[in-house]
Amino acid sequence: MADYHEMSMCDLGRAIGAGQIDPVDLTAHFLDRAKAHRLSDRIYARFMEDRAMAEAKAAAERAKTGVRRGLLDGVPVSWKDLFDTAGVATEAGSALLKDSVPTDDAEMLKRATANGLVALGKTHMSELAFSGLGLNPVTATPPCVNNEAAVSGGSSSGAATSVAYGLAAGAIGSDTGGSVRIPSAWNDLIGLKTTSGRLSLDGVVPLVASFDTVGPLCKTVEDAAATFAVLDGTPAPDLRGASLAGTRLLILDNVVFDDIRAEPLKGFEAAVEKLKSAGAKIDRAAVPVVDEAMELSAILFNTEAYAEWRDVIEAAPDLMYPRILDRFRAGQSFGGCDYVAAWKMLHRLRTEYLAQTAGYDAVILPTAPIMPPDIERLMTDADYYVTENLLALRNTRVGNLLGLAALTLPTGVASTGISLQTPPNSEARLLRLGAAVEAALA
Repeated sequence: MADYHEMSMCDLGRAIGAGQIDPVDLTAHFLDRAKAHRLSDRIYARFMEDRAMAEAKAAAERAKTGVRRGLLDGVPVSWKDLFDTAGVATEAGSALLKDSVPTDDAEMLKRATANGLVALGKTHMSELAFSGLGLNPVTATPPCVNNEAAVSGGSSSGAATSVAYGLAAGAIGSDTGGSVRIPSAWNDLIGLKTTSGRLSLDGVVPLVASFDTVGPLCKTVEDAAATFAVLDGTPAPDLRGASLAGTRLLILDNVVFDDIRAEPLKGFEAAVEKLKSAGAKIDRAAVPVVDEAMELSAILFNTEAYAEWRDVIEAAPDLMYPRILDRFRAGQSFGGCDYVAAWKMLHRLRTEYLAQTAGYDAVILPTAPIMPPDIERLMTDADYYVTENLLALRNTRVGNLLGLAALTLPTGVASTGISLQTPPNSEARLLRLGAAVEAALA
């Protein structure tokens, strides 16, 4: 079948279960397609062909004997190059980690493998995951599926493009300040940011461990739900009969609309009208604690990131892209007392935010206020790089700072997304709501 790469993960899984698709043929299809693709070197950092084919053969045998391990058993996915893979380099997009080969798999990869998911290979990413753009002159810069001259969004840049270009059925990435949601939005995918602490970070190269999260990038909400269930070790959320009738949504009407470009605004507004037509009641409010939380971004993210990487970075700073190096070093300008005080304030703001939004099923906002920036201009215009990177991360960072679960969906306007945010550890409810939104936007 020539259209495997056009199918959703769950449809592939159902076809495997029905005996209509052989996992070996399916995996070979994706590997052959990915290796032959003209942009392959900009998307995949390295393939794991021997492992993938061995896993596919095992999945095929389970399918034949009726002992499949779940819906996604035999479905091939890509992994962001910050998940440890035993015997295969994990470089996190950085020359600082070149040829760093772990001896064990990351916990999330172990769990995915135990449930039958096939690991195709490792995808390119922003250097040490510290950029929302996906520009990486050190290793490779994946292109946006809608504009090859533009970045794909970061830091799970190759993860998104592996799915958008049909080179993987789904992808596993990470999100510290928007790194699953930005590339998902810019490549017209579904992206799930899980609650901090919900999924194991064991074997994941850290950026800011206090905010790092693991999440899937997929074609459908059902795929995101099924993948989350595998990683979380819980039953998949029931999406049947999901409806927006009677739901209450709140548009976060504050800094997230400042300097928003025409296309993201158009996509968001069009999506909101469709949600209203599907029965959702939608209000607008500023929620001032959000702006207060945003002011803490630099001290919280930069300080911890630099503390995590200082010794490694300063041992060989010339190996880093200067823009990323500058972001890390910005963390040395804050004192320990300031950092502790910022966390104390953030805990208070999180509690206030949940109280102020408790009457709504979700808070909604544009996933990113800008379109994917031009690669060449980012490389040659330092001010443009800084401005666009901060704007790219601004809206998604709300969810990370406030410790929320968040889901982005394509609006129907290319490379624009609408995000839903719900309280911590409400992924099942969020995904059910996402399924209703997906149906309304279709």
